[in-house]
Parts: sequence; C-alpha cells; structure tokens
Amino acid sequence: MELYLHIPYCRQKCLYCDFASYAGQESTMAAYVDAMLCEAKAMAAYAAPIETVFIGGGTPSILPAALLEKLLTGLRFCFDMPSGIEFTTEANPGTVTEEWLEAALRGGMNRLSMGMQALQPELLKRLGRIHQHEDVISSVQLARRMGVNNLSVDLMFGLPGQTPDMWLDTLQAALDLRVEHLSCYGLIPEDGTPLKQALDAGRLSLPEEEDERRMYDDTLNILSQNGFLQYEISNFAKPGKACQHNIGYWTRVPYIGLGASAASFLPTGTGGLRLTNPAAIRDYIAMADTQAWRRRERVSLLPEDARFESLMLGLRMTRGVSEADFAVMHGMTLDAYCGDVLRSQEQRGLLVHRYGCWALTRRGMDVQNAILVEIMEATE
Repeated sequence: MELYLHIPYCRQKCLYCDFASYAGQESTMAAYVDAMLCEAKAMAAYAAPIETVFIGGGTPSILPAALLEKLLTGLRFCFDMPSGIEFTTEANPGTVTEEWLEAALRGGMNRLSMGMQALQPELLKRLGRIHQHEDVISSVQLARRMGVNNLSVDLMFGLPGQTPDMWLDTLQAALDLRVEHLSCYGLIPEDGTPLKQALDAGRLSLPEEEDERRMYDDTLNILSQNGFLQYEISNFAKPGKACQHNIGYWTRVPYIGLGASAASFLPTGTGGLRLTNPAAIRDYIAMADTQAWRRRERVSLLPEDARFESLMLGLRMTRGVSEADFAVMHGMTLDAYCGDVLRSQEQRGLLVHRYGCWALTRRGMDVQNAILVEIMEATE
C-alpha cells in the first residue's frame, strides 16, 4: 500500500499547470491539515502497511513547518509507516527553508523532488515560474547540508521558444547539481491553461517536431553517458535510486490519496475501486467528518478496464509489463488478453519480448498512444 498527500497551495500558479493548485488561499492551511488528518482516520481501515509516501502539490514547501510536523505526526497514529521506507516530498526552489526541511526530516522524509524545469530565465518566465536557477542551486545545497542524500530534479523540454542547444544547457546544469534522479517531461499544453491559450492565439509557438525529438534523443544519450539508467519514458536514475512510489503507481500497487483532488485505488478482485476527492480546497475541508468521506466519487473498475490499465501504465516502464505479474493480478494470461496484437507490434519493431516481459522499443515509445489504441480496439 502506498500513501499520497496532496498539498494544493502555491505562491503563484504556473501558466502550464492544470493540477489542483491554488495561490492566495494560505488562510485555509490549518483547516486543510485538520481535514487531511480526519480523512486519514477514515481511510485507516483500508490500509495495509505503508510501503512508500509521496507528498505532492502544489508546493508542499510553502506549508508552514509547524503544520507539516502536525500532519506527519498525525499520520503515524493512523497508518503503519515503517521507518526507512521511501518518503518523498516535492519542493519548489526558493521556498525551501531550514525549518521546513527539519520538520520534513523529523517526519520521515528521505527523498526530495525539486522543480527546476529550465535553466534560462526567459523560459522560466514564460512558464510562470517564480524562481531563478540560483534558487535551485541554493536549495539543493541547503538540502545536502541538512542530510538529504536522495535528490530528484524535474525538467521540461519542448517549451515555447526552447532550442535544442538551450535544452543541452539545461541538462548540463541539472547534471552539475549531482542529483540522484532526473525527470525529463515533454510539455503537453493542457486545455484551459494560460499557456495553451497563448499557443492557440498564436502568441507563442512550440518547437518543430524534429527539434523536440532531438531534445529527447539528446536526453537519452547524455544521461546514459553520465550514469543514469532510464526506467520509464520520462524518468532516469542512478543505480538503486529509481522512485519506488512511481513504480508502484505504474504497476497498480494499491494506494491511499489524501487531500483535495487526491484519488485512492483499492483492490477489489481483478478490478478495483477508485475514490476521488473534490478538487476545491473549501469543498474538501467541508467534508471533514468520517461519514462525509463515504460520499466521495466512487468508480468501480471492471476487470477489462483493469487489464488495459495494466498495459497502459506498465508500458511506460523500460522493463515493460511482466507476463507473470499480469496473470496473477488479472487471472488471465497476457497472451490470452492481447497476444496477437503484441506479436504484430513486435514484428513492426515497436515492442520487444524479453525476460518474460513485453516492453516498448525506442521507436515504440514515439508511438505509444497508437499502440494502446490498437490494443484497446482488439480487446473490446
């Protein structure tokens, strides 16, 4: 069982972000933490021992240290959280303080994930980010001094106005930080965001497809040369430093999500039950009694939905989808589910079958969505 905590507060909303995150609502923080602890008590009955913890957002690092400590202390009364499990929290450069880090470390945090995104000030401004690269450097240095020895940095490529050379400079700046993990995401302009509106209006334009492909190819080559192993389409880690929480998500490990917009995934036979909280902070706080949690949005996954989800998530990983794990989870072999499609894609050089797993090739990663559509159509 995994545990996710959503902290929806931000100093400023990024222009590309469509997550449940809000600026200017800091006055609700104390009530929000109380609501999360109420939800934790309500969900404790569903929880097996917690294997990983991940605090995301929003910007968890703007939650006051006293409230963070109250939250993390309260969680240990609700859940079995063995010491030493992977415990990640996200943070934004320039908002990390010594007091906040002390509270996080006392609460069990042993992995920090920081949003760098780009090196160039003009790209950061275009994204609506409030930090500069100097803030990234100082925040990483502070975390190291405080004893954090597992650091991850998020980067984005395919940004408006970004060139392949700018991306190379961003990669090098990230490598100079000497972190253990890098997440390199291609920009996906989301509907309703200011960035998407600017693109639609012609005020901004994305790089050419050839340039974006070159950025991704450079990522694979340069990070490999620097000792990073790719374990998922967008994620790279030094040996032994892959994010276990995310691997759990991609392999459909059950999880509990606390906070606004957070979802929980609970196993029910060969399908599953997904519970989702309201996205607005005040709506979430208003649910703060144990009876109200039972009225959340509930979606029961049918066995056929769960099988497709296993492929959709599992094919993101470089190791691919395990035939043995699939059979145990779904009571059906992968070959019986969609073996003909898998073998057809293998003949086209888009999938490879090795060590009892089906995985995307480099070419297959470029057309993953088309492969999934074909699987979906063949299994309907």
